[in-house]
Amino acid sequence: MRKMAETVYVKELDLSSLGSLSKSYITIRHPRMKKVLRIQATICMAAREYLDSLGFIELLPPIIGPVTDPGIRGAKQVTFNFYGREYKVMSSAILYKQMAMASLGKIYFFSPNIRLEPLDSAKTGRHLVEFVQIDIEQAHASYFDAMEIAEGLLTYVVKKVLKEHEEDLKDLGRELKVPRRPFKKLTHKEAVDILRSHGIEASYEHEIPWEAEKELSYMFEDPFFIYDYPRGARGFYDREDPERPGILRDFDMLYPEGYGEAVSGAEREYKVEKVIERMRATGENPAKYGWYIEMLKYGIPPSAGFGIGVERLTRYICGLKAIWEARPYPKVAGIYSP
Repeated sequence: MRKMAETVYVKELDLSSLGSLSKSYITIRHPRMKKVLRIQATICMAAREYLDSLGFIELLPPIIGPVTDPGIRGAKQVTFNFYGREYKVMSSAILYKQMAMASLGKIYFFSPNIRLEPLDSAKTGRHLVEFVQIDIEQAHASYFDAMEIAEGLLTYVVKKVLKEHEEDLKDLGRELKVPRRPFKKLTHKEAVDILRSHGIEASYEHEIPWEAEKELSYMFEDPFFIYDYPRGARGFYDREDPERPGILRDFDMLYPEGYGEAVSGAEREYKVEKVIERMRATGENPAKYGWYIEMLKYGIPPSAGFGIGVERLTRYICGLKAIWEARPYPKVAGIYSP
């Protein structure tokens, strides 16, 4: 009798509701969730296939370290005592990507990240405290090379899912199509112009707000890029264009249909004096980045790369209302859950 009642309860649960998060030990058994998780496994397999075919090498990701990425858009880092020293849980493996790239040239991680997002992020349906990011870096690549890899990766994954999960997508009510290439590219200025022409507030000097990104992505039928962000919008590790002061050689890729940001990437600052200058300009203390500064002094190649969140990719491919539907045991800001 108990088993029958639980089965009915599982089918009645609204997985897009915040209230479902405390019951993830039950929601993971939901028929809809089973389909999503099977598709997610194929997404990860396909991403590895694509990157391996290009000669990238998968490495184990860092989980903790003396420093982590400070450029996490309002989220906070997790700090703890590591045998008398302050350490961080990774919010992004970006600094370690440069370390690994300097050895092997073309690398990627499936990197778990922790970001203590602000409480209001729970309402966006697109933010998790705990998530996995595919982090990619290539030596001697430009940001246009990185955009080409991101475009190819997404297209390959979508084709693979369509081939392997046609019935699952139909059951999820998702009409997924292969993105048309090449993806459209907008400068940051052009994106802000479009938003302002629609009465949506956005600044030429700063990051595009979450809600504005969402509205912009509703205007497109295929994924698209925004590139050349202003210097103040990103971290010290994104390279400033030497010919265009104030402009960073970086980019985001946005999903269409209102799903918002998919990918964030850039060329990297690799000259130690430029990195220290940028650190100080953004309020970072170079002394906290001891090993990173020493690595740059030792010398590393120029590179470019990007990160793409597995859960956001799953949400887009499956057509889910909320990102926590794309993780078996989701953690969302302010919500206590298993």
